[in-house]
Amino acid sequence: MNEALSPLVEMGAALTELAIKGTATAVANKVKSVKDEKDAVRLRCTYDDIVNQLLSERDEAVRIAQAYKSEIERIVISDEDIKHLHNTVSRLLDLVKEISPDTPVDSFEVFKDLISVDTLKTMQLLGFNYKAAIGEPLTKLCAEAITNIGNKRKNQQGSRRNR
Repeated sequence: MNEALSPLVEMGAALTELAIKGTATAVANKVKSVKDEKDAVRLRCTYDDIVNQLLSERDEAVRIAQAYKSEIERIVISDEDIKHLHNTVSRLLDLVKEISPDTPVDSFEVFKDLISVDTLKTMQLLGFNYKAAIGEPLTKLCAEAITNIGNKRKNQQGSRRNR
């Protein structure tokens, strides 16, 4: 199974389990069973149990809803984020054109056209996860580049000491 969908499947199972519990039926049965109860202490304990059960299940439902929201936010790129990304890529391409006029930036202009709300939202609806497909590899690439820079400096310092 897709790793990105695994938490959603787990939450769906928890939500299904919560729905199947039949809390409403259980509460109605408890209320009926104590309808003729004369002992106030026992009656109060029964109602406390009912209220506590309802609060517990409400808390579980809220927890599942918040987990769903968190997972969706982790995967989905908002319209505002897409517009920001488009503007950033546009500025970057303009800078590359100014700094290095010989660079064939025209081929990269196509990428700028692909970064539109309509295109990216459509791809997300089809299941494409930009953060996993692009963000995670870019993060690894940057981490490796930084590590390599640090290693080069250590090697240069080591070779200077050996002279």
